[in-house]
Amino acid sequence: MTQHYALPAKGGQDASSPLLGRAWSIPRWQFCKTVTTTAVGLLALLFLVCQLNGMCIIGRVPDKPQRTVRKDWKWSEIEPSRSLRWHRCYDDMYDCARLDVPMDWLNPSDDEHERVVLAVIRLRATELDDYKGPIFFNPGGPGGSGVYALTDRGALLQAIAGKNHDIISFDPRGIGASVPRVECWDSPEKSRLWALQDVGVVSTHPGVIYDAYARATAFSEACEWNMNGSDLLSHISTASHARDLLEILHQTGQEKLKYWGFSYGTILGGVFAAMYPDKVERLVSDGNVDYREWHWQTYINFLHDTDKVMEAFYKYCHKAGPSGCDFYASTPAAIEERLASLLTRIREHPIIVSATQSGPDMPQLITWSHLKRLISAALYRPISMFKNFANVLKALEDGDGVPFYQLIKSENSTPPICSIEAIPPNVPRLEESNADAFPAILCADAPPMEDTVDDFAAFVEKLMQVSSAAGDVNALFRLACIGRKVRPKWRYNGPFGGNTSHPILYVANIADNVSPLISARNNSEGFPGSVVLIQNSYGHTSLSAASSCTAGYIKSYFQNGTLPDPGTSCEPDYYPFEETSSKFGDELSMVSHELSKMKWNLEPMLTI
Repeated sequence: MTQHYALPAKGGQDASSPLLGRAWSIPRWQFCKTVTTTAVGLLALLFLVCQLNGMCIIGRVPDKPQRTVRKDWKWSEIEPSRSLRWHRCYDDMYDCARLDVPMDWLNPSDDEHERVVLAVIRLRATELDDYKGPIFFNPGGPGGSGVYALTDRGALLQAIAGKNHDIISFDPRGIGASVPRVECWDSPEKSRLWALQDVGVVSTHPGVIYDAYARATAFSEACEWNMNGSDLLSHISTASHARDLLEILHQTGQEKLKYWGFSYGTILGGVFAAMYPDKVERLVSDGNVDYREWHWQTYINFLHDTDKVMEAFYKYCHKAGPSGCDFYASTPAAIEERLASLLTRIREHPIIVSATQSGPDMPQLITWSHLKRLISAALYRPISMFKNFANVLKALEDGDGVPFYQLIKSENSTPPICSIEAIPPNVPRLEESNADAFPAILCADAPPMEDTVDDFAAFVEKLMQVSSAAGDVNALFRLACIGRKVRPKWRYNGPFGGNTSHPILYVANIADNVSPLISARNNSEGFPGSVVLIQNSYGHTSLSAASSCTAGYIKSYFQNGTLPDPGTSCEPDYYPFEETSSKFGDELSMVSHELSKMKWNLEPMLTI
């Protein structure tokens, strides 16, 4: 039987060495100028829409998948295999496979309890005359489902990269349809009930930070106890995900990787490039998490630009005027003061949303913590959220919590506790993301967390000095690892760089609330020839604002390897509070617009 082993990294250093050193993680496009060009663009969009709605016939690639598609198709109907065997799935729109790989790449075993089964999905190329192979993509997280993301927006990504590429993604080990899954509770009801005991943002009131610290410790202990029957938590660091990615790549018959990663997906891509630099043919890294901060748990500078995004709210709200922004004031500084006054008032006097036929079925409280978390969430997607955010702020100022309630419910649709379907962790399921996998992967990549409550309180103070808008809310990145005892068997610890087969393209917003421009530049320094493309927009990843310019550069990079000149920047197609519906015409503009409207689940979930 074929054995799969962790490959030695570039230069021959083995993955199991004590140091673990090499072992691991255009000018703006024009609107259509002729009737013919317009017609072509509209037809392209029509084809894209029918792809998304399951009404098109997808072009064939050389390896024919088995055709066993039904409306009630489930992942569990595919027999796991140690070779990639494609089956038509999801209304015959995609190819799916379940790949059986070792749980421990450093010491592979044939014992079924020491293996994981990865759910892999492919959207096939439709332009085969110049077929260029697959592009792999990861939507972020950690904990984001590649399967869900590909079925939700894969056709849009393909339209940018080129329809002569397959688009492939997978649920990383521990997530969604890949099993076993990370689940910290033995029932979904317990998970929801635990969430309802949330103590709020750590700086809400004096003493809450101690409750938050104890709660984090209790959750870590409960999670590791519940996962004790599986060794998965010891094999869930990004090093293992990168080796899984290499295995899938080889199973598709490819020797070199084309990859597009967002948010945490930049960590996965960067780790892969550092482990296997000679395997990188194209790599787009968008919304860059600093490799060193992530792996060394020095998570401070990730909020470097957060308040710049907050300042953009004040600036563009003022620019929009009283008719365009409900929270308008005479100057940007006056809008800032207005928000500060609202926060002060709601801290002492939470707003009650009464039970009504059209609203909640029981009274709800909107507290200072709720508002702080909404502020943090709005900074992820200024184009799509700032206008509604301003409306909610004005309503709260007037004592009306209904718009807040309606916004939260539109962002998160959660079923009643007793109606949640319980699916065992060894049975595949489709999920947009896995909240329990987030801390499992984050903490496996970092050194052991040994903070006392006083150490943690000092860390929170530093975060709040870096960002007054959301420093306290984002303490969760460190809080998540408090009390974790299980350590990864294989963890990447640098160096963070390498001579890739083709230079990397980094994409960064001028101000990103959790992955600042400086992080992209820091990451780029380790990879000779790489370039940072700057998009002059706000929010997390370039997807937070449509830019046909950025899309054009990405398309050229995937199609022929062309990199923008160092220092190149792109303007977004529109700015916060501007009308967006009429500012797109060619296919790249339309696709960028559609992607910017989507919720990528990159921000923490809002609750009420």
